[in-house]
Amino acid sequence: MKTLKNLFVALTLLAVAPMTAQTADEILSNYFENTGGEAAWNALEGTKMLGAINAQGMEIPIEIYSTKDGKQLVKINMQGQEMTMMSFDGETMWTTNFMTMLPEKSDTETTEMMKTNNQDFPSPFLNYKEKGYTVEYLGKETKEGTETFKIKLTQKPVMVDGKEEPTVSFYYFETENYVPIIVETTMNSGPAKGQMSTSGFSDYQESEGLYFPFSIDQGGQPINVKEIVLNPDVDKAFFAFPEEK
Repeated sequence: MKTLKNLFVALTLLAVAPMTAQTADEILSNYFENTGGEAAWNALEGTKMLGAINAQGMEIPIEIYSTKDGKQLVKINMQGQEMTMMSFDGETMWTTNFMTMLPEKSDTETTEMMKTNNQDFPSPFLNYKEKGYTVEYLGKETKEGTETFKIKLTQKPVMVDGKEEPTVSFYYFETENYVPIIVETTMNSGPAKGQMSTSGFSDYQESEGLYFPFSIDQGGQPINVKEIVLNPDVDKAFFAFPEEK
């Protein structure tokens, strides 16, 4: 009788396990479904984010533009003066030199890194297999008091000082709504090489049917999002390096 009882319990566990076990693809599927649907994310051509950086009690207006074909631009307004913190038109990456206030092209290696993983809009997880990325579910983990699913994302390696370096990030999706709240990325270049950079995401709100985090913390630098415009009408020249006239 005891043997039959143990067999019944074992069979019950086997029957329940497939229903309760999580896989990386199931978590990602729930994420896209809960934030607007995979079809809507695939149809998105670009975004314009308006917000403010909180720097020592002072609000600095910020605009972030991103497009499906990899173009990006981040600009801030300091006391009425606009400065481009980063711009990439698909080929050239540049910034405003804060000392001279003139546009300055990034070095070749930094630009090539940008080109390597410039297909991550609107999410590196969208169609990740087609991009050559891999994901791995590492189990549940509590982060800042919240239970999360931990997923490892491995993207294409980049060249640093002539050596190929891996691009690895860890995403923590909260288990209730399946949205990422923390991202840890291993730095593969610069003075912080080998260290972990942490970003936080919260206050998810809807913009034209899709849900985005309206509170972002980039390595201790909080950004409060005020508006997100989908598919903004932006000229391609907007991202280009301003040549001398």
